[in-house]
Amino acid sequence: MKYMLLIYRNETAVQEASKVQVEQMMAAYGAYTEALKNAGIIVAGDRLQLSTAATTVRIASGKTNVLNGPYAETKEQLGGYYLIDVPDLDAALSWAARCPGASHGVVEVRPIWAM
Repeated sequence: MKYMLLIYRNETAVQEASKVQVEQMMAAYGAYTEALKNAGIIVAGDRLQLSTAATTVRIASGKTNVLNGPYAETKEQLGGYYLIDVPDLDAALSWAARCPGASHGVVEVRPIWAM
């Protein structure tokens, strides 16, 4: 079954991190991604640009409204994701717990609704 691991973190904290902290975080994500590849369960994954680069689209009363920036002001922002294919939720949760994002933010695990 496919699960999306949505990685949320505080963008300000990441931007304020020292060069050494950023290098450590990147190395941790590199090792985690390599472990997913070695296990043969990664389908996709990417880091997202800052939420300030987001554009939000909403249709209201038949009119398209386009807004620059994120939809909502939140403490943590979506920073990246992994799409994994594992046998069950327990396996997905186990991989989510190993994700570096779980130690400095939140990893939301959501099953994919196959179309």
